[in-house]
Amino acid sequence: MSERLRIVLISPKGPLYRRRGGIFKQSLRYMPLTLPTLAALIPDELNAEVVCVDEGIADVDLDLDADLIGMTVITGTAVRAYELARHFRQRGITVVLGGPHVTLVPDDAQPNADSIVVGYAEEEWPRLLRDFAEGDLRPRYTQSPTLDLAGFPLPDRNVLPRSRYLTADVFEATRGCTHNCSFCVVPSAWGRKPLQKPVEEVVADIRRRRARRAIFVDLNLIADKQYAVQLFEALIPLKIHWYGLATTLLCQDLPLLDLVARSGCRGLLMGFESLSRSNLGDNQKPFNNPDNFRQIVERLHEREISLQGCFVFGLDDDTPDVFLETARFAVEAGIDLPRFAIVTPFPGTSLYERLESEDRILTKNWELYDGQHVVFQPSGMSVEQLQQGNEMAWKYAYSWGGIARRLRKTPASWSLALLTNMGYRYYAHRLHKFYTCDWTFDRPAPPPIDWAAPIEPDVNAIQGVGPVSMSTASEQDG
Repeated sequence: MSERLRIVLISPKGPLYRRRGGIFKQSLRYMPLTLPTLAALIPDELNAEVVCVDEGIADVDLDLDADLIGMTVITGTAVRAYELARHFRQRGITVVLGGPHVTLVPDDAQPNADSIVVGYAEEEWPRLLRDFAEGDLRPRYTQSPTLDLAGFPLPDRNVLPRSRYLTADVFEATRGCTHNCSFCVVPSAWGRKPLQKPVEEVVADIRRRRARRAIFVDLNLIADKQYAVQLFEALIPLKIHWYGLATTLLCQDLPLLDLVARSGCRGLLMGFESLSRSNLGDNQKPFNNPDNFRQIVERLHEREISLQGCFVFGLDDDTPDVFLETARFAVEAGIDLPRFAIVTPFPGTSLYERLESEDRILTKNWELYDGQHVVFQPSGMSVEQLQQGNEMAWKYAYSWGGIARRLRKTPASWSLALLTNMGYRYYAHRLHKFYTCDWTFDRPAPPPIDWAAPIEPDVNAIQGVGPVSMSTASEQDG
């Protein structure tokens, strides 16, 4: 080891965000928090030289010089992470893996690294680095259940090039969620007890950045309403506009919703998931009520809050009419930015365990676990119907007519709403181009579907192939 410890932190590329061939252009990306947070957690006494590489904006130098490489891994990037790990380990460089995928299925990651971090990184990452410097690296580091997020260094955003991102004003106040949705990685990976940073530390980070607009990456900002009230009240004097995530339960608490609006909220992402009560109940999300979805949009718009509404396809109650029905609803209800995904049974989740017990998992090629590939046998349709139906929903919602009808209801500025819709239209009409690994199982792409034809179960459609834990945020693809 050199006198000065050389550490390289890598966020491997995936199908959505990568420098070449990805779906989203660089201008649609905000700076991720994981690498800046990991860099800030490196103990000062190690006098480390740190380089961060986000493969969404830059190539990894396979000849780079390092003593230790750390990678944060989500399921969709696991294949790439393992590939890089093999390469660097063959060169004699120590490789550490962490992140949501590692936390969900540590035994899958363990053979591919010299050490792994399971759970959040705040305590274990510095401990690992000190052990490494002393020549006593352990194979696995696991987050303590008593972890408290107070008092840790603020993210060092200087380790990534600000000019390559839409914004670097990305913040985090909480982690985790109290709910137990079956397809969500959070309860399986981190449990259902939210962790919270002191509100004053969140405000200090925003003030240090002199941010006028902020993105909160918290999965559910209102998981603890008492904390949420404190946070939103503290945001009011900052006079910022902010965007974040919350559940539909926010719109049932009008005083809290009014406070959210007063605090500067201008946009929220909410998971509607399905128009079917049966689907929502079967997947542990009964608090979503499709009868209230239009009212949710209206209540947000009344407070000048735009909505990114998310739906998933492929749940057991879905049949081939679900795609057009859902897309039409999104347009008619005036959802500012509808998003559609194929439900993905991430390993370690209760959904994955159920589908595996039913012998419905078709592939364990983690690269396909990205929310746009079918990796399991659907119940009410064929694999091809689900794959193509998802594309149809995107194209309908982001047709010129669909965009025009939704723009008439948006509370956002017309220019911003048009710009974001055009970005998603570009994506919606190029799914077939970017997801070229859809049909890599030695078979041609299927012919166009006759949507009026009766459903015939296609059990042989595809033969299966057989945070930050380095996680500082509860991010997972999907």
